Amino acid sequence: MPGPRIPAAHGLVPESVRTTAGERGPVTRIVLIRHGEAVCNVRGVVGGRAGCSGLTANGRSQVEALAARLARTGELGSVEALYASTLTRAKETAALLAPALNAWRSGPPLEIREDCDLCELHPGESDGLTWAQFEDRFAMPDWDVDPSTPIAPGGESWTGFVDRASSAVSGLAAAHPQGTVVVACHAGVIESSILRLLPVDRAVARLRLRTLHASMTVWEHGEGVWLLQRYNDVAQA
Repeated sequence: MPGPRIPAAHGLVPESVRTTAGERGPVTRIVLIRHGEAVCNVRGVVGGRAGCSGLTANGRSQVEALAARLARTGELGSVEALYASTLTRAKETAALLAPALNAWRSGPPLEIREDCDLCELHPGESDGLTWAQFEDRFAMPDWDVDPSTPIAPGGESWTGFVDRASSAVSGLAAAHPQGTVVVACHAGVIESSILRLLPVDRAVARLRLRTLHASMTVWEHGEGVWLLQRYNDVAQA
């Protein structure tokens, strides 16, 4: 004979032993969107300010597909702010996303706010070189051995970049409490956020994530805790 039916409320798992997060109060959402395929990606060029010449036609199509999905679904709701790194590929990505995000806003159109702290790793004197030229001029750092080695004279180390980029993401949550913020940025920024905002062993220097072009990574921040809600979420073909 089956036992008595237990009301759903009595079946809740205690918070101290739950394997999924319970309900939370108001949160801030940070939506990190990697730029679409860039010319520097295809040509094998170090893509700092000098080396970045924007998106390829394929890269624009990738972002347009994501924008069409967001315009159709409204899944991000009303976005409070739209940020981009100062690199051309990220700025073009933000510009392509803006109309879709504005379609679900009741206020004025979003202004794209540029922030250099959201840029990919600063390459210093290697900016604009092909990777073959880089190897002719500089010693290739091994960041799995020593992540504190600068990529080139005047450039950042991996550790310095991760600290800079993750601090920038944390700063957005502080600047926009309980809002939704969209950021057009880079694969390195996304990996940096995961390395610093998740409880990853600090002895792990790099995760070597395969972050896809025009993909969304969604963070929630509330009650002093960061939760990763999505990673590598792309528009469906």
